[in-house]
Amino acid sequence: MKYHREKTGQILKLIRNSGIVSTAEIHSLGIHHEYLRQMCARGELVRVGRGLYSLPDADFTIHYGLMLAAKAVPRGVICLLSALRFHEIGTQAPREVWIALDRRAARPQARLPKMRIVRFSGKALTEGVDEHNIEGVQVRIYNIAKTVTDCFKYRNKIGLDVALEALRDVLHGRKCSIDELWKYAKICRVTKIIRPYMEAIV
Repeated sequence: MKYHREKTGQILKLIRNSGIVSTAEIHSLGIHHEYLRQMCARGELVRVGRGLYSLPDADFTIHYGLMLAAKAVPRGVICLLSALRFHEIGTQAPREVWIALDRRAARPQARLPKMRIVRFSGKALTEGVDEHNIEGVQVRIYNIAKTVTDCFKYRNKIGLDVALEALRDVLHGRKCSIDELWKYAKICRVTKIIRPYMEAIV
């Protein structure tokens, strides 16, 4: 019984610190996932996604989906419409989490949250990534300048109007510099596309 309480206590401590815990994290502590099932049955935890658990009275922000995605796909990076929403750029309110993955990475099996996978490679995948602590969870999100240039790169997926709205917003609001935008435009190979719009807005 004492052993059982110790394991349960370890799980609760971890989940209070990070907001959401995964079965992989529990296994790394040497604890069998059966403890999670039992705690859910007693109402101590709730299952919020495939292999993801939280406290039943947890009060999450509007970025709750980003937390789930970060736990489910730790190597992914929040991008495009979801990154715009996080940075409060434009008027987009996506119903799914847009997440960038390496072209060779396996598709995530998680059912929640609903995710839109976009394949990136090279520096377009690795550059411009910032880590944000959201309710105790480290979430990888592209910075503002990288997000805007990504919108031009994937304009056929999200619409040129969305990319233009984002560009106007960040330039008029001085949310990033022209030099920063140009840096990532080169990485994303959209300099010829974005240049006339930047000149028109500036």
